[in-house]
Amino acid sequence: MPRPGWPISPLTDGIYAMSTEVLDPPAQTSAAGSPDKFAAKVNPPSPVEVIKKASRGLRGSLVESLADPLTGAIRDSDTQLIKFHGSYMQDDRDMRAEREHQKLEPAYSFMIRTRTPGGVVSPKQWLALSALARTYGTGSLRLTTRQAFQLHGVIKKDLKKTMQGMNAVLIDSIAACGDVNRNVMAAANPVESRVHQEVYDWSVKLSEHLKPRTRAYHEIWLDGEKLVGEAEHEPILGQLYLPRKFKTAVVVPPHNDVDIFSQDLGFIAILEPDSAGENKLVGFNLTVAGGLGATHGEPQTFPRVGDVIGFLTPDQMLKVAENVVMIQRDFGDRTDRKHARFKYTVADRGVEWFKAELFKRLGYTLPPPREYKFTTQGDRFGWTQGFDGRWHLTLRIESGRVVDAPGRPFLTGLEKIAAIHQGDFRLTANQNLIIANVPASECMNIDKLVADHGLGKALFTSPVRRDALACVSLPSCGLAMAEAERYLPTFVDRVDELLVRHGLKDIPLTVRITGCPNGCARPYLAEIALIGRAPGRYTLRLGADAVGSRLNVLYRDNIDEPSIVKALDELIARYAAERNKDERFGDFLWRVGVLKN
Repeated sequence: MPRPGWPISPLTDGIYAMSTEVLDPPAQTSAAGSPDKFAAKVNPPSPVEVIKKASRGLRGSLVESLADPLTGAIRDSDTQLIKFHGSYMQDDRDMRAEREHQKLEPAYSFMIRTRTPGGVVSPKQWLALSALARTYGTGSLRLTTRQAFQLHGVIKKDLKKTMQGMNAVLIDSIAACGDVNRNVMAAANPVESRVHQEVYDWSVKLSEHLKPRTRAYHEIWLDGEKLVGEAEHEPILGQLYLPRKFKTAVVVPPHNDVDIFSQDLGFIAILEPDSAGENKLVGFNLTVAGGLGATHGEPQTFPRVGDVIGFLTPDQMLKVAENVVMIQRDFGDRTDRKHARFKYTVADRGVEWFKAELFKRLGYTLPPPREYKFTTQGDRFGWTQGFDGRWHLTLRIESGRVVDAPGRPFLTGLEKIAAIHQGDFRLTANQNLIIANVPASECMNIDKLVADHGLGKALFTSPVRRDALACVSLPSCGLAMAEAERYLPTFVDRVDELLVRHGLKDIPLTVRITGCPNGCARPYLAEIALIGRAPGRYTLRLGADAVGSRLNVLYRDNIDEPSIVKALDELIARYAAERNKDERFGDFLWRVGVLKN
């Protein structure tokens, strides 16, 4: 229902009225100096571009929206701007019908997402986030597939207190959402070797280098000094910021635990042994223009794996990264948000065009990429020892949901661990958790707390359950078309039952579910993926590889669970009878011709 006193559409929202002119677009010319044939000349900018232009550095009317006591919502225009501050306005969709019947507005609340490069937090920070979740949220933390935390269910009057509570332990949510470079991902266990630590350090540098320069976050949430005059200059992102979200990651082969080819911008660490035989970081292979979002029924939208462009040395990383971002800033589509991701910019113009543009801006060319090899995509569970003798315990956290539930008081258990832990916590890109940097003398104490709170039980389940991913979906995500997180345990049961029936109980198999086609749980890189179509109905996609370099393809569209199980039963039966030794399910489907390009 409409919000009290406010228009339904942002297009009628005062200063945000739609313009019919392109918003001061940057001059767009090709590397050869000729005008860019893709430059928008007639089409008006999207409504979000108009909102960003009028926002004075992402300030908008957020202060006024937050102060209004008559509604739990904020203005429509501000729902776009608050994303740049790391928050989404949501409502409980399970309650919509009943609240509408009672003539009440939806049960509005806010999700806050952190900016935590590489997913690393201290025990003090963990305890602070857990306390904020209990005090202002739903009593749960969610570990995301971008190595960040999400706090759900924060109501409007508590937003500022929650942001300030995070800031008190040096955590923020700047640029965790919105049309900017989002949380920078890194190899999940940065202290496995000295190189892992070095790669993590680079992820932090990237995050700082590419974040917005506006002080709007500090002004609105932390009571910083108010801006007088024009908004701050944004030398990399530009005054309109990027056309759409932008995602960056750094990975250390052979473990592709961040799904590097799904990223807009990626860096594959290249290691070479020194004279003593120890691996050293010599540089990175650059990957660009990956992305997994799409729209049902619109073939002009599609997932795409990134291209490997060339090799660069560590000292070149920040300059290369900023120029890649600026190419998307200058050439990305600002008229159609469904076509605004970097993958479309490169797909439309071609990889050779991109390389010419990048090398022109850099003033030099990048040499060919160096050799590398990925062997795995998921996490390695249990205890591993780092280069410095400390230990790291990776725990399976299904769907990343840290909450106290019957038989699994995870939130309490991890609070008790944080109270004694001498190291840090590291979130993985697969929604799992590493209790990292544990001295050998403390391993038994950690093990006991893990056992006492059921945190280790999931390590003894099937490989399918350990590796499965799901997005949040219903009831909080406004884009969800079907269940994902709440359906994952049931669907994994179905898959496990089929594997047992056909004598394949312990085989590895990647399964991912999302409630819509936007790709938050990276479903297009799973051997079996369900993508929500409608309540109880999904698109079934099959055939990705086990290292995150090949997309799956559509197998059946808009089908219910019985149809999904029937289709998988037939395919798994054939896989059991005809597979080669150690052949993965996704590879098998291509080899025998079940799937075709």
